[in-house]
Amino acid sequence: MRSPSESRALVANPTPQPSGTAAPPSATPDPSGSAPAAKGTPAPSPPGATGTPKPSAPAPDGKSTPPPPLNPRTVATEEARARVTVPPSVESSAGAGSPQLSFKQMYGIHGRYQRGLSKAQIALNQVAMGRLEHGLALEMSRASFKTARLEGTGVAWGVWPNPKVWAPRHVDGTPDWFVAICYRPGIARVFDLMSSTPAGWRLVASAADTQATPARLPKIATDADGYATSLPENAPGLLATPRQVAAAHLASMAGAEPDPMFADGPWTSDVVQFWQQERAQLEEAGWTLRLSYRQEGPVRALRTSDGGALIWYAARSVDARRAQRVGAKVSLKGSAAIRTANKAFTHSVSATYGRMYVAHVPPAGSTEPVRVLGEWSDVLESHGD
Repeated sequence: MRSPSESRALVANPTPQPSGTAAPPSATPDPSGSAPAAKGTPAPSPPGATGTPKPSAPAPDGKSTPPPPLNPRTVATEEARARVTVPPSVESSAGAGSPQLSFKQMYGIHGRYQRGLSKAQIALNQVAMGRLEHGLALEMSRASFKTARLEGTGVAWGVWPNPKVWAPRHVDGTPDWFVAICYRPGIARVFDLMSSTPAGWRLVASAADTQATPARLPKIATDADGYATSLPENAPGLLATPRQVAAAHLASMAGAEPDPMFADGPWTSDVVQFWQQERAQLEEAGWTLRLSYRQEGPVRALRTSDGGALIWYAARSVDARRAQRVGAKVSLKGSAAIRTANKAFTHSVSATYGRMYVAHVPPAGSTEPVRVLGEWSDVLESHGD
């Protein structure tokens, strides 16, 4: 039996796995929150994994570990390995030599990306990913490959069939971009954002909704030729500008405080509740929790038919835990645990994540809240001492 002076070990998953429900505090501790070894502090009400856009395989029966995060671009089924083809109804209004991206070109670009991604995922080929993705998205994918190698596992792979694409009109002097949205009933809805770069077309953002019943998707407004309308980060006529919405969402999570601008859900209120419970439990054990969510990259937006907008934005988050007194040890769960060799720490431990979101912003004057429609998150690094 341990003496009272012996350390207690808390286990914590540095990224919440939110869903619409939470188990009561008296329930079996779930390592998605700080849970004690032996008699320690009771676990907080842990969110489940059903609303997380990066779940993979469920834990074995009898284990309390929640599903690790799932890359929205790696959810695959045998059925999903079909060839991506351009719908016969799609005809390009862009003539030969026109700078305007045609629908045929968009389907071809996204199809080549998906096929290249599957090959890179099978081989965990980080070099090949550099020819497919750019910026934070590339960093996140390469990090997931590193984690898989450390764990001695692979990542899911496959091609999402029947995507639908939308692109704004070409504007001289600015990169062209388009979105491809794929939906498999009972699996997920995935939002990919492709952009032209000096090195060619690359995926720069992605998010997914893996809830059993995905949130309602607003219709993207298009002109007579089927092209969408892009909006600047400071676009007026919305409940708030795209940049303001992104900043408010990230501030809400960093402060673990709900924001009435946003509808309740797995990537808003559930995350706030998770961090509140996590902080309370850590404080009881003599640890502090500091959160930061820093926006990274541009906020891209497309007008929706209701006068609102769909927006895409990304962030780099850090959750840092630090001991204020001797007594408890903290270990991490999920990908962050793999990165720290499943060690328990007595002084501090932190994890850095890349996060990407898609949200619907209602038009100005609307009584509807902003709805976050999907997320992609992946651990970039974790450290402790």
